Amino acid sequence: MAAVDVVIMAAGKGTRMKSKLPKVLHRLADRALLAHVVDTASTLKPRRVVVITGHGATEVEAAITRHSGAKADFDLGFARQEPQLGTGHAVQQALPHLDDEAVVVVLSGDVPLTQGDTLQALVDACGGENLALLTLALDNPSGYGRIVRGPDDAVLAIVEQKDATEAQRRIQEIYSGIMAVPVARLRPWLARLDNQNAQAEYYLTDIVKMAVADGVRVVAHKISDELQVAGVNSPVQLAELERAYQRRRAHALMEQGVRLADPARFDVRGSLQCGQDVFIDVNCVFEGQVTLGEGVRIGANCVIANASIAAGAVIHPFTHIDGEKAGVSVGQGALIGPFARLRPGAQLGDEVHIGNFVEVKNSTLAKGAKANHLAYLGDATVGERVNYGAGSITANYDGANKHRTVIGDDVHVGSNCVLIAPIKLGAGGTVGGGSTLTKDTPAGALSVARGRQVSIPDWQRPVKGAK
Repeated sequence: MAAVDVVIMAAGKGTRMKSKLPKVLHRLADRALLAHVVDTASTLKPRRVVVITGHGATEVEAAITRHSGAKADFDLGFARQEPQLGTGHAVQQALPHLDDEAVVVVLSGDVPLTQGDTLQALVDACGGENLALLTLALDNPSGYGRIVRGPDDAVLAIVEQKDATEAQRRIQEIYSGIMAVPVARLRPWLARLDNQNAQAEYYLTDIVKMAVADGVRVVAHKISDELQVAGVNSPVQLAELERAYQRRRAHALMEQGVRLADPARFDVRGSLQCGQDVFIDVNCVFEGQVTLGEGVRIGANCVIANASIAAGAVIHPFTHIDGEKAGVSVGQGALIGPFARLRPGAQLGDEVHIGNFVEVKNSTLAKGAKANHLAYLGDATVGERVNYGAGSITANYDGANKHRTVIGDDVHVGSNCVLIAPIKLGAGGTVGGGSTLTKDTPAGALSVARGRQVSIPDWQRPVKGAK
């Protein structure tokens, strides 16, 4: 089997997007359109991927280099197309990067949802010898190049819409813009292209006629899934493709047994792995890498990113979890929210309760610990069965450095307490409400640090306007 090179055309401006951002960097499921294409191309295990850039070239090249980074197992290269004189001219710019012994797959940077197995079937159809085209029959083929076949059903040419006759415009089979062709055959064909057409551009599709003239077999791999070849040219099309993509993700999860309250109000912008009997309510967004264990319930309007949530946990509505690079983990049977916030490094044990308007950052809470109302735990180690009162905070930052708070097992922290780190609270101790602690406390002790209560009899409040 011949080696595979991939060329991705990403030079266009995308005028109809009405945006300063290059079209291929607009995001679908929180990834750039071009990133989707590169990731799919990588499933072919290519020797090299060449991205043809033009409009916003510096920005596009930097973004896709960051996306691929060190993880890429192929050589990532770029070719500039300036000015943009058509698809044939674009691929001409990539020729110096291609190996004559390889098969090149040509993709478009604004067609993000082609599947890897479809591309592999196209490469197989090429077989290192043929010109293979990815085609599709559309009820409304307007705007696409038409596949012209001969009496024996062999592909003879692709005719662009603006150059097509009335009879040709009635053809429903269209060219998707995706092809696979041996580089050794492609190179002389590209050298023979001209721009004698309605657009005065160099059409890559003209190589079909050259292949036929040279006796090279032109084959069409015809699919029925329109979504795989759908491109993005406007914000409307981007939004439509986003919903189509999310609908497919939703259906795939439901087929695995996940219960979605409404698959039309569900967004995955990364990887979501679910155990058995997971339930997800409406308007939830999952980003990065998220794992939901068996029987997990996610309430409405939650945003969850880079987190692992163990079996039986319940995430109540309007909870925001974002583990970023450090991650967040939630133990079995834990109850989180509503309106809770878990930040990077929050590690919650089994049966932990985090209630409304509680924020946890870079802290470990052991089994059964509870912080049910209006509290902050940052840079803390919290023992088992701790009860952390409403309005209490760990004061972990001294203006220059972060310090840690350690709370032993079975400690009860009253409401409106300030624990000034670094500090350790001994196991079984109690902190009186309203205390501001600056020193370690012994195990089993009641610790109170607040001003003496004073009552002044017959005190009069100031009167408005009095001098």
